[in-house]
Amino acid sequence: MAAKESSPVMTGTVVFAGCLMLVIGLINIFEGFIALFSDERLVLTRNHLVVVDTTGWGWVLLISGLLLMGVGAGLLVAQTWARITAIILVGLHAVIQVAWLGAYPVWALLMIALDVFILYALTMRWSGVREQLGDTGEAPWDGQQTADVTPPQRTTPPLQR
Repeated sequence: MAAKESSPVMTGTVVFAGCLMLVIGLINIFEGFIALFSDERLVLTRNHLVVVDTTGWGWVLLISGLLLMGVGAGLLVAQTWARITAIILVGLHAVIQVAWLGAYPVWALLMIALDVFILYALTMRWSGVREQLGDTGEAPWDGQQTADVTPPQRTTPPLQR
């Protein structure tokens, strides 16, 4: 079966997914710094006063944010390792958000929806996207190629590969 070429819409979707990963990573880094700098929280329940140290969670958020940003940058330059790593990280991120559904339902559902969108963008027609985003080894078009084409050939659409 012949490989289908990727549309500009699909390439734009992958670029958008890479940008979303950068934003989600930046949010995680921001939340991680907040958890590290104000690392003790008081929680008052009906029967108890609980003091929670969030240093460990802050480091987890900080490291995951840095990973998400690095992988998002890798997606923007169409690296295959970034695609595979992003699928794994975004899948884990979605599973972790399920654990937060009881505490923050709107935020968790929003994050799960963004994760599903990113997974969709990364699992559809990667080869065509990589050709459009990455370096294909061809020289850039300088506008002189049209001088070598006859007028009937200019109106004929190119053949599909």
